[in-house]
Amino acid sequence: MDTLDAIRDRRSIRQFTGEGVPRADLQTIVDCGRLAASGSNRQPWEFVVVTNRPVLESLAIVGDWIAKAGAVVAVVMDSSSRWWVEDGAAAIENMLLASVALGFGACWVEGDALQREDKLKDLLGVPASKRLMALVPIGVAARVPVVDKKPLVEVLHWEKY
Repeated sequence: MDTLDAIRDRRSIRQFTGEGVPRADLQTIVDCGRLAASGSNRQPWEFVVVTNRPVLESLAIVGDWIAKAGAVVAVVMDSSSRWWVEDGAAAIENMLLASVALGFGACWVEGDALQREDKLKDLLGVPASKRLMALVPIGVAARVPVVDKKPLVEVLHWEKY
């Protein structure tokens, strides 16, 4: 799939079929996250890929729908990096686009995950010194939502606001 098509087709998928995601595809998706730009090239990320069904079901404390994902990528960040939030966001967006390009759906789950960060870190064995920025459930979409986006003419300004 072309990059521009992946950008245009990307949606937040919250309904999965429960089918697995091949390990090679998960590796490709995480590799795309690893290749994101980062401030001063610090690359302050690590990724925990979960495919074990009972663990996926445990991660559903963030949202019941996560239990049917084929996998979840936990994005773990070193918050001593000045730009850890921006860097993590870049890595997550790369993984979301890679998921679409490979024919999968995915969703960026941050707010609900951060509210349960300590419990999730314990469940995934993430060191206390690291931050669990987000979970990225990935899988075969059971439904792809139709979303209206503002027209370009409403958000694009040339030279001045």
